[in-house]
Amino acid sequence: MRTIKTALLAGALLAGAGSLAVAQSASTIGAGSASGTSATGGTGGSAAAGGTSASTLGVGATSGGSSALGTGGSAAGGTRDSSSTKLHGNANTMNGMAKARAQDKGTWSDSKTHTKIHKGEVSSRTKTMAHVPGAPPVKSTTGINTGK
Repeated sequence: MRTIKTALLAGALLAGAGSLAVAQSASTIGAGSASGTSATGGTGGSAAAGGTSASTLGVGATSGGSSALGTGGSAAGGTRDSSSTKLHGNANTMNGMAKARAQDKGTWSDSKTHTKIHKGEVSSRTKTMAHVPGAPPVKSTTGINTGK
């Protein structure tokens, strides 16, 4: 009977350790294409750790002399959640930056996306990170550039 209790306890500890290893995640994705004077593309990503999560996204398109850019983000689950979005543009360049961060003491999730349209090209990059205390942070980065 003692052997069974020891085996059950060891199994429970291993199951708990396994769930700690997957208690954080970070992922990103991107796509872009160009044809003639038109280009479109974007990136996005999400991070999660403990009960926190943060996501951002940025997309841009240009054709001839017209361009459009959109970006945004959200954060949830922490005691200190923040998100911000900034868009800037002039006749030559459009820039968009989205940031989101959810934090609960030492556990946090973070996502940042920067999207740019310049000279008929769309570029975008997303970085995500997640961290739980006692483990190294997990990271993911994706970038696209329709001119390269």
